[in-house]
Amino acid sequence: MKVAVSGKGGVGKTLVSAGLAYALARKGFKTIAIDADPSPNLALTLGLSPEESRRIVPISENKALIESKTGTGYSGVYRLTFTVDDIVRDYSVRTPFNVNLIVMGTIRSPGSGCTCPANAVVRSLLHHLVVERDEAVIVDMEAGVEHVGRGTAQHVDHMIVVVNANLKSLEIGRHIHDLAVKAGMRRVSVVANKIENETQQAVVESYALEHGLKILNVIPYDAKIAEAELRGETPLKYASESTAMKAIETLCERLLMENA
Repeated sequence: MKVAVSGKGGVGKTLVSAGLAYALARKGFKTIAIDADPSPNLALTLGLSPEESRRIVPISENKALIESKTGTGYSGVYRLTFTVDDIVRDYSVRTPFNVNLIVMGTIRSPGSGCTCPANAVVRSLLHHLVVERDEAVIVDMEAGVEHVGRGTAQHVDHMIVVVNANLKSLEIGRHIHDLAVKAGMRRVSVVANKIENETQQAVVESYALEHGLKILNVIPYDAKIAEAELRGETPLKYASESTAMKAIETLCERLLMENA
């Protein structure tokens, strides 16, 4: 199963991404989590320490790797056809929750005019992971889908757009939803996160109904998650007692059912 997770900054998409990856690993899936956000913090949520996280060099910033894949020996001339399966083997990081992590770094959109070697490598790697490999893959994306590319987007099994009850979050979520549909993603759903009460849930449901958005699950606000993040702990430690984490596990089960 290949799932992309997007949404406005601050809505909790990294928690949802990590929670889904953890739930899939617990169910026995070999799982790869991809941090494709320009401000990566998925490593911390997956249980790596700040020191371990800082040691990870994003693929887009690994100059030696980029040169080995794209270098031709001629200044300004790059090789844009290369294998990337070895990158998964050599540069993925095992996390304490049996999820392999790959930090991509910045991925530019096809229309940005960037044909730089780093962009070629990260886009080829993303395509390889989503299209050509059998593992369960969770992609923690920035707010948008343009940088994924149509050839990759069409092979994502499900796009999750994380929102909360804030109108800005809902508007950005609707925009991402529409972009994902245009990119050819087969299933696009909304997940409401950090919902504190029935009033907030009603706001999200009303907006979704008005704009034709499908809500796949509602994740309640959970003080345990907020406290864990304040202490610098991974919320995954509290999976058995956290209402939010249990809701993400339910979300995982619904995704598996839809993908069956």
